Amino acid sequence: MNRFAFGLSNYTLKTFSGFSKASIKISGKENIPEGSVIFTANHFTRIETIFLPYHIHNITHKEIWSLAAAEIFEISILQGFLNNLGAVSTKDPNRDKLILKTLLSGDVQWIIFPEGMMVKNKKLMSKDQFAVRDEEVFKRPRTGAAIVALRTEFYRERLRRLRDMKEPEFERLMASLEIKNIDQVLEGQTHIVPVNITYYPASPKENILSRIAQIVMKDPSKRVMDELMTEGSMLFSNVNINIRFGKPIEIKSYLNEPYIESMLTVRRKIRFDDDISSKQIFRQFSIQIMEKYMAAVYAMTTLNYDHVLACVLKHFPYRPEGIDIYEFKCKVYYAIAWLTSQREIFVSDNFYKNQSHLLIDDRLKRFEDFFAIACNTGVIKIENNRIFKDQTRFVTPSDFHTIRIENPILVMANEVEPLRDVEKFLKQTAQKSRNEILSLVKDTIMEKIEVDFSNDYNDFYIEEESKKKRVGRPVFLKHDNAVAGILLIHGYMAAPKEMESFARYLYAQGYTVYVPRLKGHGTAPEDLARTTYKQWIESVEEGYIILKHTCEKIVIGGFSTGAGLALELATKAADAIAVFAVAPPMRLKDLGSYFVPAVDAWNSMIKLIRLDSIAKEYIANSPENPHINYVRNPIAGILQLEKLMESLEPELKNISLPTLVVQSRKDPVVNPRGTSKLFENIGSEFKEYYMFDYDRHGILLGDDVQRVYQAIENFIRRWVSQSLLKKQPLTQK
Repeated sequence: MNRFAFGLSNYTLKTFSGFSKASIKISGKENIPEGSVIFTANHFTRIETIFLPYHIHNITHKEIWSLAAAEIFEISILQGFLNNLGAVSTKDPNRDKLILKTLLSGDVQWIIFPEGMMVKNKKLMSKDQFAVRDEEVFKRPRTGAAIVALRTEFYRERLRRLRDMKEPEFERLMASLEIKNIDQVLEGQTHIVPVNITYYPASPKENILSRIAQIVMKDPSKRVMDELMTEGSMLFSNVNINIRFGKPIEIKSYLNEPYIESMLTVRRKIRFDDDISSKQIFRQFSIQIMEKYMAAVYAMTTLNYDHVLACVLKHFPYRPEGIDIYEFKCKVYYAIAWLTSQREIFVSDNFYKNQSHLLIDDRLKRFEDFFAIACNTGVIKIENNRIFKDQTRFVTPSDFHTIRIENPILVMANEVEPLRDVEKFLKQTAQKSRNEILSLVKDTIMEKIEVDFSNDYNDFYIEEESKKKRVGRPVFLKHDNAVAGILLIHGYMAAPKEMESFARYLYAQGYTVYVPRLKGHGTAPEDLARTTYKQWIESVEEGYIILKHTCEKIVIGGFSTGAGLALELATKAADAIAVFAVAPPMRLKDLGSYFVPAVDAWNSMIKLIRLDSIAKEYIANSPENPHINYVRNPIAGILQLEKLMESLEPELKNISLPTLVVQSRKDPVVNPRGTSKLFENIGSEFKEYYMFDYDRHGILLGDDVQRVYQAIENFIRRWVSQSLLKKQPLTQK
């Protein structure tokens, strides 16, 4: 092996990686031990033979060699590059001795793909055993990594004993294995480190490589296109690649077997393949070790959206009337919530973020992208908001070399099979009834909300400043046979308690009412300072889902910032029946907000010179309701409020729900002119603007609130009644 060429090839790879759009995350680096290491990794694409050695080399700073399929050495453009990078053909006659010599020295580490081939269909299980299938038959994974590891550790221990015995065989082995530093050899140990590589998304797409092939080759085969579309996507699309290293498997303990122990000190030359007993023992141990590293490799699969969606779709019971899309989404949501609660399961980092978008508007296109692939490959059809699936696509074998482009949904589902508990849970979830899954999702969200609030309250509680916990806890007033559900959203620096009086009024009129806690509120200003307006939106969405799973009809409403959030939700909650906004801010009138840019710039400058104590991160607040509101206003929070309104303004035209805007003529916080402009921008065919002659901002609390309550309740009742008449055409402007 040319060490200069090895370094040059790594430099070339580093340069080439700059052109790749793939995002690579590496976990478990601390699991890589010193000494002789064999990495056993799953194998889905050819590029793993190239990029995995590169990334391991960056971690261990040792040469990384790997076994690669003999066929790719037949490609002249790759042969020299692979040789220089440290790839050795699986058919190289000197393969085993080369691995043994380099492992013993500890200067070189090896990668071996135990499947023995690219597992394009990701089908790894047969009759509860690990097995891979090519075009014809199932085969057990290769035990080569285990055998090489056993022999390496055997010879290390044998050398130790022969040296102590001063046997001539010691010198012969030293020469044969080209050992220069026996102390370094004897100080080491042999380990196998399982490695999992997971891609998301893993679906083939047209890319520069596939387009070039179509130009250069007159009629490229499906197999060629499958490989170019798959591997080109990994290189040139925004694919997330998770590389995870597992706990090392120690090999030394396997030498304690009595017959192996006797072989360690035998004076004659050892020939493993001629010794029937040792051959059988090593074979048994190698199978045990293989099962161990295969289980470890696939237990580290980083579960992502494609895995969950594919498995839920696969196991969803057949329904001639089709599958309701919202029910399908709820099952996916519930499955992700369960997966993130399991400590022994590895999941995408995205799973730990709020998942409300899955049940509101799919703004990150998790379902849209998956459904597009499933429709384009004939796995499903979508008609009238229902999914009709072809179950045969999950049971009929596909061509091994083209399955990734012909049936990628099945490939996604196959990858979950080795995680038996996960697949069992996903199957059970897919088979739950609609009512059961709706109830489970509601309970899951309510439990999450309580846990989040308790954690935030405990983390940010300030003696004599934070309010009682009941002030910040969500309010849920539930009727068994509610006229409708009302989502009430409180304002900036406030808490659900702010809306409780109005909530009880509406509850007395027969409505179920839910008042969510906006993230960062009901705790302390320091909590609000680290919260984004997108997290407020997610808090509102969670409340909406709870109501949706409780009532058939929902009206959305809010006060001040909560009014802006109510309008934001109305731009995407098409199944709500109306929305009302009380004092929605389009422009802030209070003095502090005008100084936000200056104060923010001052903070940045002060922190730059490490004088944090001088930085003015909060301004005093004199609230109308000091028993509810914060008395310090974080500058960062005001900036988030402005970002919310900036994002909302261009979306107002998309509101189609009947809309009521309510404002105080002498509001000292929200400029009525801004509210009027907001009202004009709303795109609803029916919208009303009520102006009350009050001189305060908080017109849902205090004196003479009944007039405001009654006006809003009249609006709500009108549109609830209209919905009972099956939403008669809107005519009023």
